[in-house]
Amino acid sequence: MLNVERPYPPLLRRPAYPASPRAREALETHIHELMTLGVLRKAGHNEEVEVTTPVIITWHNDKSRMVGDFRALNTYTIPDRYPIPRIHENLTQLSKARFITSMDALKGFH
Repeated sequence: MLNVERPYPPLLRRPAYPASPRAREALETHIHELMTLGVLRKAGHNEEVEVTTPVIITWHNDKSRMVGDFRALNTYTIPDRYPIPRIHENLTQLSKARFITSMDALKGFH
């Protein structure tokens, strides 16, 4: 979870970058896959979208990769000294647990 200064400045509503037909097709494929996995969802017509960020498609060995340009968002992000729980806090909580499970981080960078 990111903490961002509010109200959001207009700089955080960025238009899409131009893309070739090949890149647009790859982008649609990535978006469809991420929506199917539940990572992305389409904003409703009555939702106010406060932050938008452009994406580009990069190619490596004829495979596409979707990359977001979050530089503008990063300038307004409030730093978090402890972005993940400390290990001793986790171990303390686990010592009282009845079940311990693990989870695979599918598409961890999205």
